Amino acid sequence: MTERAPIIDVRDLHKSYLIGDVAVPALRGVTLSIEAGGFVAVVGASGSGKSTFMNILGLLDRPTSGHYLLNGEDVSDFDRDRRAVLRNRAIGFVFQNFNLLPRTSALENVELPLLYGRNGHARNAGDRHRKARELLSAVGLGERADHTPSQLSGGQQQRVAIARALVNEPELLLADEPTGNLDTRTSLEIMEILQRLNRERNITIVLITHEADIAEYASRGIAFRDGQVVRDAPVARRRDAAAERAALIPAQAEA
Repeated sequence: MTERAPIIDVRDLHKSYLIGDVAVPALRGVTLSIEAGGFVAVVGASGSGKSTFMNILGLLDRPTSGHYLLNGEDVSDFDRDRRAVLRNRAIGFVFQNFNLLPRTSALENVELPLLYGRNGHARNAGDRHRKARELLSAVGLGERADHTPSQLSGGQQQRVAIARALVNEPELLLADEPTGNLDTRTSLEIMEILQRLNRERNITIVLITHEADIAEYASRGIAFRDGQVVRDAPVARRRDAAAERAALIPAQAEA
């Protein structure tokens, strides 16, 4: 049986930024692959290159040199328009600060990518509403579809952001510090959703984090330092967010 090609394959990836007349390297020859359906945590201190790496994976930026193959297609030199089309079709994003439109409802925030979407989802308002409501229900917010971000807690806003990231049915989900602004219990809720999406929908997840404990919810850890990969290994003792959250509830009730 032929082994399936990785969804992400980067080869000798370099990225430098010009500051004045000086080229400052952010990535220094990164080579790695991520299999479809994987859950990978990318860790590293500020300035390690992990955010630059995510921006290239998400087609928000291009490498200075090297190659990035997404589903076997070399997208390294795609121009802005081609990157935007592919990004909307294949990649979902979840950010630390949620990035929701403040004066629109949760439903409208989730619908937004469908205005530029594929597969006919954007043909009429009824289709958009139905799709968005399904995803809000899937993340436990079916009854809050008409609430604006200011009427939602931080964890609820992140759930809306996850639903929005999924609305175009991406193969790849990039989560950049998704628990960075959340307390422990809410972080567990978000990690439980991500683990369930990875397990049940086979969505490939790349999680960017500086928190070692959050990285343990992934199945594989990749550590960056000074623009290079310094560790790439399976997570030895993977944590189960659903089990931990279930154990936390009785403990809080007793307190």
